[in-house]
Amino acid sequence: MESAKRKSMPTEALRPNKQHRENGSAFSIEQVACVHDVSYPEGYVITKKPDSSDTKPAKEFPFALDPFQSEAIKCLNNGDSVMVSAHTSAGKTVVALYAVAMSLRNMQRVIYTSPIKALSNQKFREFKEEFSDVGLMTGDVTIDPNASCLVMTTEIWRSMQYKGSEITREVAWIIFDEVHYMRDRERGVVWEESIVMAPKNSRFVFLSATVPNAKEFADWVAKVHQQPCHIVYTDYRPTPLQHYIFPAGGDGLYLTVDEKGKFREESFQKALNALVPKGEGEKKRENGKWQKDLIVGKLGEETDIFKLVKMIIQRQYDPVILFSFSKRECEFLAMQMAKMDLNNDDEKVNIETIFWSAMDMLSDDDKKLPQVSNMLPLLKRGIGVHHSGLLPILKEVIEILFQEGLIKCLFATETFSIGLNMPAKTVVFTNVRKFDGDKFRWISSGEYIQMSGRAGRRGIDERGVCILMVDEKLEPSTAKMMLKGNADSLNSAFHLTYNMLLNQLRSEDGDPENLLRNSFYQFQTDRAIPDLEKQAKALEEERDSMIIEEEDSLKNYYELIKQYKSLKKDIRDIVFSPKYCLPYLQSGRLVCVQCTGTDDNSPSFLIEEPIAWGVVVNFDRVKPAGEDDAGKKPADANYTVDVLMRCLVSREGIAKKKIAIVPLKEPGEPLVVSVPISQIVNLSSARLYMSKDLLPLEVRENTLKQVSEFLSRKPTGLPLDPEGDMKIQSSSYKKAVRRIEALEHLFEKHEIAKSTLIEQRLRVLHTKYELTAKVKSIKKAMRSSTVLAFKDELKARKRVLRRLGYITSDDVVELKGKVACEISSADELTLTELMFNGVLKDIKVEEMVSLLSCFVWQEKLQDAAKPREELDLLFTQLQDAARMVGKLQLECKVKIDVENFVSSFRPDIMEAVYAWAKGSKFYEIMEITQVFEGSLIRAIRRLEEVLQQLIQAAKSIGETELEAKFEEAVSKIKRDIVFAASLYL
Repeated sequence: MESAKRKSMPTEALRPNKQHRENGSAFSIEQVACVHDVSYPEGYVITKKPDSSDTKPAKEFPFALDPFQSEAIKCLNNGDSVMVSAHTSAGKTVVALYAVAMSLRNMQRVIYTSPIKALSNQKFREFKEEFSDVGLMTGDVTIDPNASCLVMTTEIWRSMQYKGSEITREVAWIIFDEVHYMRDRERGVVWEESIVMAPKNSRFVFLSATVPNAKEFADWVAKVHQQPCHIVYTDYRPTPLQHYIFPAGGDGLYLTVDEKGKFREESFQKALNALVPKGEGEKKRENGKWQKDLIVGKLGEETDIFKLVKMIIQRQYDPVILFSFSKRECEFLAMQMAKMDLNNDDEKVNIETIFWSAMDMLSDDDKKLPQVSNMLPLLKRGIGVHHSGLLPILKEVIEILFQEGLIKCLFATETFSIGLNMPAKTVVFTNVRKFDGDKFRWISSGEYIQMSGRAGRRGIDERGVCILMVDEKLEPSTAKMMLKGNADSLNSAFHLTYNMLLNQLRSEDGDPENLLRNSFYQFQTDRAIPDLEKQAKALEEERDSMIIEEEDSLKNYYELIKQYKSLKKDIRDIVFSPKYCLPYLQSGRLVCVQCTGTDDNSPSFLIEEPIAWGVVVNFDRVKPAGEDDAGKKPADANYTVDVLMRCLVSREGIAKKKIAIVPLKEPGEPLVVSVPISQIVNLSSARLYMSKDLLPLEVRENTLKQVSEFLSRKPTGLPLDPEGDMKIQSSSYKKAVRRIEALEHLFEKHEIAKSTLIEQRLRVLHTKYELTAKVKSIKKAMRSSTVLAFKDELKARKRVLRRLGYITSDDVVELKGKVACEISSADELTLTELMFNGVLKDIKVEEMVSLLSCFVWQEKLQDAAKPREELDLLFTQLQDAARMVGKLQLECKVKIDVENFVSSFRPDIMEAVYAWAKGSKFYEIMEITQVFEGSLIRAIRRLEEVLQQLIQAAKSIGETELEAKFEEAVSKIKRDIVFAASLYL
């Protein structure tokens, strides 16, 4: 593996006590450090470059540059690539502006890429004001595509590279803004492709939030492009932050981390002690999701959020951004500010003027949309809402009003913290937990850093304020991790797609294997090998140092024990299968259960698991995920049994209870716990009379007392006999019993059975086996690292493409493959299959548009109405095509969950899109659907993007009839508010 040589140059500078640009306030001298490092490719010869310090700078700035900005600009002047890793609002855009100015001065072409269209629009406006020769290319808009400086989304840049656009040959500099997006699970791979395929002679500017492994990223760029890549890293925040906690039900703020980064343990504990326990209805669990009771309390009493905003305004900590993790909650919280007015009459007039001048581009019908009419009264009071469900034009008006200081209090989702530099004095986290699509979890330190970075306006605020609203017990360790943890590492999210493979095979010098070999994923995997080698060596040495006498004989005995345990488990599985044991799980039956929560380092097969007796209350079948209530009860269904047992309850981590079953004689409390049948060891032939009401503690204690008295008389618990009592006659049961008897006979006769310290020696042998297994798994990981990552998947995916007729056996792209090459905004295989099996040709344009909406809609709607019959039939055809594609991938050894894949196509907005294509007004379609206006607009815009790709696809294979149909579809949906131009353009 190539290794990059390193050179470290920590740069420290004293920031003078200078007048700041906005309000002339002077700050004290502070020390600002930045680390400047550089990665060289293997075998690179360092040549002395001419001193560029005398050359006139390409751009002068009206303020003194920070050290990290000066260092990065030096690298640009020397013609070297640079990665700038700094906090939000530290001033990374200065480096991008300089790179653009330098390129334009040198008559070179420069590309600026950003992760989202909205950010591209805003950057285009910013650059256009500064330099005139600027163009824009997003999926929605193209302005002056031959300009010297082109602003575009990363996806557009990737597709230009695949198509071998002329522009790519002329590019001298490429700026990748927000490059930490590369770790995004869905879209991160686009950055890797773009960087690997970038023109050989171009240079790069990477702008990133703080990432701890910036050096690793630069090493990769240096290796792939055989050029030096500098890293300029700074932890410097122009405005220091103070972090406070606001406890639920409390009425004050507690400083938890001061501006010097010191964690104040005592203040943190005071905040937690001030937490008022949740009352009834303040938080309810509904449908498995936490929902705050967001209604203003009885008699109009003020909610926590109202109290907090009021306090922020009184202390002049505004403007404030309040982050929430759900669109609906954002709106609910904003509605709680009904009694609050933060603007004077002049500001109200300004807001109304700006608002209606923006809305003037809408039709009279669209101006009457509830979202438009409901937002203005809120905005006039200085309160705003910002989330992806808003109409894009509303979102932009709110951004402009916020930048103008006319919105003092903004409720936003975390997307507001990405990209555009719109800081506030204060940032509030309305929740410290978020639902990530799978489960509720604490927000990570990386997410906290990203969002809290919006606090503190440079040159205006002496310090930024972050407030965490905490409504449950938070462990100090979790709080510390969140408030003082590191930023998230930049790890590769590389994955193969069919579009990528086909484009690689089709392009002149394309080679999928080359892309894989040069991916950041492969680079990180290869990097891990030396560490893995060290680990394996250390484990082997530890294993070989273990000397056990009579080892061969002991191994034989060890294997017999394993067989014995395995047979015991087989017998238990038969006896306690629902078929045999359910009739005996009546209320009052005494049962023996394996204890939980025991922490014994002994190998499990050597010791008998501790057991405890209890009483059956009832049993219940566990319904498999996705099964409805009318589901059939299969013979091997899972059951849980509610048992009254002695339990030890302890607190584990953050507000979690840990319940461990313990033997009756041990201290603990009597609780009814749900245990799987697999945890039951024995059923007694005895039953107790059970009280129907087990709520009183006394009743539970008395019941367990009766169990103890019974066991004192009958220590074995009088277990049921599987053959005599339970009438188990299965041949596998009898066979296992005979084998167990034979093994017990072998144990008695075994030569080593009576030797001394046998148990101790068995433990050592067990450890030795465990070490061997670890070494084996590490070596397997090393083998898979040295061969190409994804190599098997690449073969499997090529197999799929051959079977479907997209490529020949020689990897030449066929007609179907050419179509799939063009489709990058939807599932390329399913869409191509629909196109080729005639489904899209035979239906009306409106029906086709409606069907294509299933490819772009990703939000999950609860209880979405079923589309009308003809649309539902089309959806069934789509599902059939998807199922065929999914099953074929499975047959070709591609890892895929076919049913999940099929259900990823959703019919939720088919009716709405059908109505829109038919010419309905936007307010009319909003009446027939329950989705957010902004979400629907985003889906229709993505739909137009897919149609544009289909137009190109039809053109590439000479399908003029289909091409005309797709163009007609675009003309039917591309109108009115859905495609209203951005205010930034």
